[in-house]
Amino acid sequence: MTQDRILVVEDEPTVAEVVDRYLRRDGYDVRLAHDGLRALAEYDRFLPDLVVLDLMLPGLDGLEVCRHIRAHATTPIIMLTARGDEVDKLVGLQIGADDYIAKPFSPRELAARVKAVLRRTSMVQQDGDTLRFNGLRISGRTRTVEDERGAISLTAREFDLLFFLARHAGQVFSRDQLLDNVWDYEFPGDDGTVTVHMRRLRSKVEPDPSRPRHLKTVWGVGYKFEP
Repeated sequence: MTQDRILVVEDEPTVAEVVDRYLRRDGYDVRLAHDGLRALAEYDRFLPDLVVLDLMLPGLDGLEVCRHIRAHATTPIIMLTARGDEVDKLVGLQIGADDYIAKPFSPRELAARVKAVLRRTSMVQQDGDTLRFNGLRISGRTRTVEDERGAISLTAREFDLLFFLARHAGQVFSRDQLLDNVWDYEFPGDDGTVTVHMRRLRSKVEPDPSRPRHLKTVWGVGYKFEP
């Protein structure tokens, strides 16, 4: 079985070494990069299945690395942020990061997040359903989305969120339930992550995000996909 490839971008040698050791122990093929420019070069050579990306990097910061990757790829990205740095977290999620974890963090928690992201991606591909709703086509096997305007580019997490809601069309899910089912956390998560991803998803999928046709808010409860 092919190993999943993980690119770890972290300029603190001790942190990078610990993360590398934990991920290798779980069977991943890991490459390290210690600054932003090397990260982009290594990304092109290694073609990882997932990127663990520190935001505070020399040369080119993590937000710029994330923007460069998102310009041409949907590879899942887990950001490493300073604890309490809410602005960077929100900006990172808005430009396409799939998840974040605050420093100092437990290597075991990070390994669990990596496993969860890759498992969700694999599960959607294995399901292989193609869902169609009023011109919106969502393919689980190819992880693609199209509407009457053409192909819609989504990040890995945005696709997982859309696919989950669409497969359970009409059912209302709270933010905590979405964290459990889409983010698949083994540790407590921040439900603000769901809000940011839903906002980004509407901006891409809905012709008029201010009056969504499919991705509905049920006030005081959560979200649902209206077929």
